[in-house]
Amino acid sequence: MKKETKHKIILFDGVCNLCNSTIVRIIKNDNKDIFRFTPLQSAVGMVMITEHGIDTSDTDSVILIDNGKAYIKSTAALRIARKLSGGYSLLYGFMIFPKFIRDAVYNFIAKNRYKWFGKKESCMIPTPELKKKFL
Repeated sequence: MKKETKHKIILFDGVCNLCNSTIVRIIKNDNKDIFRFTPLQSAVGMVMITEHGIDTSDTDSVILIDNGKAYIKSTAALRIARKLSGGYSLLYGFMIFPKFIRDAVYNFIAKNRYKWFGKKESCMIPTPELKKKFL
């Protein structure tokens, strides 16, 4: 049995511009200090991916680890949105759609994210005040 943690962990594509801007938006709307972050490409991220048996050839943009359980794709994104302030929690309503439909939309965006939003050469480096939110 995995130990429960206070914080939910978001693994994200550290070189994706869309993913990085999304992480900044999450931080700004995480009023209850729920989330911690690590790039998929980091040592910590790779360990978590292995621990949860996640196939990064299928899921390579966002993963949510919540109390030892991994959520991927649209389920991860919507579970994250549910905990945010500023009206983002309303997005959780999209959970009424079947997973295969939600994931089809998610996969389309994920597949095109570099083309539409660009890619960095390396993972983002958090500012000193944000460093405590990163693993």
